[in-house]
Parts: sequence; C-alpha cells; structure tokens
Amino acid sequence: MRRLPLLLTTAALCGGLVAFGGLDRAGHRAAAPPATTVRPGGAPAPGGGTLAQAISADQQRLREIPTDAAGWARLGAEYVEQARITADASYYPKADDALHRSLGLQPDADTEALTGLGALDNARHRFADARDAAQRALAQAPLHWQAYAVLADARTQLGDDAGATEAVQQLLDHHPGTASFTRAAYDLEQHGHPDQARAALQQALDGAYDPGDRAFCHHQIAELERNAGHPDQALADYRQALTDDPGYSPALAGKARVEAALGDTAAALADYTGVVARVPQPQYLLELGELQESLGHLDQAREQYRLLAAEQQLAAANGVVDDLTIGQYQADHGDAGQAVTVLRAEWQRRQNVLVADALGWALHRRGDDDQALPLAEQAGRLGWHNALFSYHRGEIERSLGRTADARDHLAEALRTDPYFSPLLAPAARTALAALGGTP
Repeated sequence: MRRLPLLLTTAALCGGLVAFGGLDRAGHRAAAPPATTVRPGGAPAPGGGTLAQAISADQQRLREIPTDAAGWARLGAEYVEQARITADASYYPKADDALHRSLGLQPDADTEALTGLGALDNARHRFADARDAAQRALAQAPLHWQAYAVLADARTQLGDDAGATEAVQQLLDHHPGTASFTRAAYDLEQHGHPDQARAALQQALDGAYDPGDRAFCHHQIAELERNAGHPDQALADYRQALTDDPGYSPALAGKARVEAALGDTAAALADYTGVVARVPQPQYLLELGELQESLGHLDQAREQYRLLAAEQQLAAANGVVDDLTIGQYQADHGDAGQAVTVLRAEWQRRQNVLVADALGWALHRRGDDDQALPLAEQAGRLGWHNALFSYHRGEIERSLGRTADARDHLAEALRTDPYFSPLLAPAARTALAALGGTP
C-alpha cells in the first residue's frame, strides 16, 4: 500500500543527517550519488571536527581500548563515508575489518555494526547482503531508523519496488527528516510522481540546518529539475548546493552536466576536470569522456575511458561489484557482446529498472532486438519519466520496424529532457526526424 503522498503532506519535520546508503537518481548512468553517512546512533564527529579527525580520534581510542565494540562500529562507518568522499575503495576492506571486529565483540547485540555492514554492502553493490544485514539489525532494534535507510536503498537496487516503498514508509514513520524525505522523493520520482517528489525534497530542505544536509537537498532538487529538462533551474540549485558546501562534489558534477546542456562547454569541461581530480568516480569519468567525444576530442575521451577502466579495476580489487557501469560503458563505447555478458550477470543479482534498461540496450547494440524489447518495457514498468529509457526503447522499436511506437518514445525522450546526453540526445533528434516525428 502506497501511503507516501499522504504522509508527505502531514508528517512533522525534524533535522538529521542523511543516513547510510545511496540514492541512484542518475537514471542515465548506474553510479549513484551516495547519501551522506551518519555516524552510528546519529552522533556527530567528536568535537564537531572533520571526518579525518574523527577517524584519527577513533583509531587512537581503539589502540587504547581495543574491546570497544561501539568504537569499532563507529570507525567502520567512518571508513565507508571516507570512501564515498574520496572515491578511494581501499577504505572498504578497512571498514569491513572494523565492523566485523565490532560484531565479534557483541555478536548478538550490535545493531550499529550490522547497519554499518549494510551500508558497506550497499556501497560495494552487494545489495542482497545489505538487505540481509539491515533486516538483522531491525530484528535486534525495530526502531533503528538508520537500518530502514539501508534497507530502502538495498531493496530499491534489488528491484523490490513494493519492499522499497514499505521501507521508505517505515523510515518516514520513525524518522521524518532529511534521510527519509529524500528517499521518499526518489521513490516517488521512480513511480512517475515528480511533483510529489519535489514537494518531498522541499520538506527535506525546510528541515535541514546543517550545511552538508542543505547541499545534499539542493543537489537532489537540481537533479530532479535536470531530469525534467529544466537546466537553468537545475544550475541555480547546483550553485546553491555549492554555496552551502563548496566541497560537495556531486553538485559540481551536476553543474558540469547542465553547463554542457546549456552550451557552455568550456565551463563544463573545467568543472568536470575539477571533480574527477577530486573524486574520480567512474560515473564522472564516463560523463567527461562522453562530453569530450561529443566535441570531437577523441584522444581526451579515450583517456577518460582508460581511467574509468582503471578505477573499475581498483574498485573490484576492494570488493565492489559494478557490472552495471562497465556494461553501460561497453554497450556504448566498447564490446556489446561483453556488455551483454556482464549485464546478464548483474540481472541475476538484481532486477531493477536500471539493469533492465541497460541489458535491453546492450542486447540491441548486439543486434538482438527481439530479446531487448521486453527488457525495455520492464524498464518503464514503474512509470518513471526517464529520457534515456524512452530513447533506448524508441531505438529498439525502430530497429524492429515498429515505427509508430518508436516515434512516440523518441519524442517522449526529447520532451522529458532535450539534453539528456551530449551524444544520444542529438542521435534521438536525428532518428525522430527520420521517422517524420517532432518532440
């Protein structure tokens, strides 16, 4: 039962950091801009210091008191957050060790460590393990709201749409703050309710007082505007996010995306270069490479793709499973057969709409349109207004000779967001014109 729209109009707000886990808002790419991690129990860093200072303080404490289970759980959560901030996957094995040390000290009553493990598993794209860890945490402490955040993220990624909505509702019921309203917004957007999603994000922003929380909220509002084809408004919100927190890398990457959409490619290249120097996430490297390719800078594009492959290898060496991103890259820029292989493996692990879209597109690129179309149809099952999904489906239908359907979906892609990709949006316009259609 979907109670989200009703609750969003009536729940009281309270402040709070965004919890463990990640929202996959991008739609056109797999890598999710992860939400900020809270320390176990929602406690701030000691003395209000930086994350690095908190890590150093906890490391020192644990050298002195190695039997402090809560300290190990806290340190593990901090390592997960440090990996997010720096895109340095070498923190994941450290987090795994710390969290398991905590569990070894309190195997039957360590809700914080189990929640931390769930966050770690989400970060490593081991979503079934994340779900299981969150459920174990909630079995110990049914009111532990951070575990509901982990559970919502895991179920979303697994394609358990009803279960994800249920977990978001539980999170709203137990902790109506930034973590819950931003997740509710994503759930609503995925189910085709962008206006209600925007209202949820505004409620999150109204209750956010920490600069990092406000930056996160403005960034999510900007993402919603960008995905709806409103780059000017999105740019204003990305800039506001960077005013709230100048170091918030996802907002800088978003700013680069809309600068490219608005034709300011010099600014877009400068911002992308800045963000990949700071946080070399595969998503950002791929986007910069595609922008360079769209501008005819093929050597620079190939360098970004080379760096992407290197980052993927480093992530895999530290326990991250990310066949979705590499499959998307291979489908558009490499070996479509390899894309199908890795994306089928990903589909076995999680059957969400992003994987359905990516696998369908890879099959199309390999020439298997009869297999591709059912997956493209599955990608649209929730009603998400997603320009890339519509473009992919339209091209598959065009290849199958389903001209009217293809025309409708290509036009829908360009109505939803005329700037959805520097490479594919022009291709969509060309294909639509060839079919005698207009956006």
